[in-house]
Amino acid sequence: MWTPLAELTRALAMSRNQNSEVRSWKCHRRLWLTVAAVVFAGWPEARGVGFRLPNQDPEGISRGNAFAATADNPSAIYYNPAGITQLEGVQVRAGLYMISADTTFSGAAGKAETDSTLQAVPQFYATLSITNLPLSFGFGIYAPYGLSLDWGDHSPLRTAAQNGSLIYASMNPIVAWKVLPSLSIAAGPTLNYSQAKLQQGLTAFNTADYFTFKGDGFAAGFNAGILWSPHEKWSFGANYRSATTIEYDGDSHTSPTTPFPPYFASTSTHGSVKFPQYVVGAISFRPTPDWNFEVDVDWTDWDSVNQIVFQGTPYHAFKADPTLLLNYTSSFMYEFGATRRLGNGYFMNLGLIYSENSSPSKYFNPIIPDSNLWLPGIGFGRRGVKWDWAAGYHCAIGGRSIDNNVNSIVNGTYKTFNNAFNLAVTYKF
Repeated sequence: MWTPLAELTRALAMSRNQNSEVRSWKCHRRLWLTVAAVVFAGWPEARGVGFRLPNQDPEGISRGNAFAATADNPSAIYYNPAGITQLEGVQVRAGLYMISADTTFSGAAGKAETDSTLQAVPQFYATLSITNLPLSFGFGIYAPYGLSLDWGDHSPLRTAAQNGSLIYASMNPIVAWKVLPSLSIAAGPTLNYSQAKLQQGLTAFNTADYFTFKGDGFAAGFNAGILWSPHEKWSFGANYRSATTIEYDGDSHTSPTTPFPPYFASTSTHGSVKFPQYVVGAISFRPTPDWNFEVDVDWTDWDSVNQIVFQGTPYHAFKADPTLLLNYTSSFMYEFGATRRLGNGYFMNLGLIYSENSSPSKYFNPIIPDSNLWLPGIGFGRRGVKWDWAAGYHCAIGGRSIDNNVNSIVNGTYKTFNNAFNLAVTYKF
């Protein structure tokens, strides 16, 4: 059976055993095509949702992200921007999402575990509602995609997945209009900056060699929302975010650097990655003023993410651009949340998410250990006259078995258990 590691080993043997005259461009082409298959078969993680990061507020995550039909704090800019018409005056909210991403692997190649060090992702939202006018304005900075994953230098998966990080920051101004007392709509552009870093082992027998890519890029998109509350007990919400494509410009290099393959000096490299559109539909039911139940369905158009092509790596001279096949499939997240008011401004949230995986087993890569996940959540908080605060926790539990992957090293059992915390405070001017 063909595998990237086996092919790389054969190519390395050819480059070492043949003299300099026999070491022709065909051998170099074969080697670099193989390195491409190994090196670029990875992208930073988000677990069960491709590389999305849908957790943007403690009240959201503790309600299972079922918040689009409630959207009654400044994080509505992300969850459903139409919700900011419910807010009075000027409000500023700052939060910090902290996640420990832990996945284990067990297979014929051996055993491995990712680095579970906490990663911090900040969030910022500000809103302004104008008295006696049906308009509200908002501005948010958040990270709808990203995080990182590190399997370590000595993992048996190093030639398939070593480590990677993805930063994707969105600046999102919003204008919302209360068309009727019961109906609001909103829209605004998203200005998105992204930086990607990848490091991949070249060989299984030398833990000191690796390939590195680093690049960044910019893209613009938009998001929009609608919130309809025909009755004091019922609300309906929807949120849409457009697709964006980031054109990453940067460089790639191998280490160590020598005149002989597979090690080459740094070259300018370009890569193109599509971030898909997604839409959320939600229903909120409040049987009494002290209870709020909500159900959301979140769909992501992963079918549009088929491959990643890189250009300008050393083997580009041989007209062989590496292509990473992803062939993702569109998937759903099913989200349920409940809020109980406790008096004196205090509240408690409970939530649950079921997230479908998007990565076919054949093209699964451990740098994005996508699997079906259950995410239970819990949270507390208080809403006051000038200050609000909230704290939320959720975990992700899941896993899958891979047995028919194009890279046989990847075949095995993956188990995920992530812990995440979110804290936020709001000040009302």
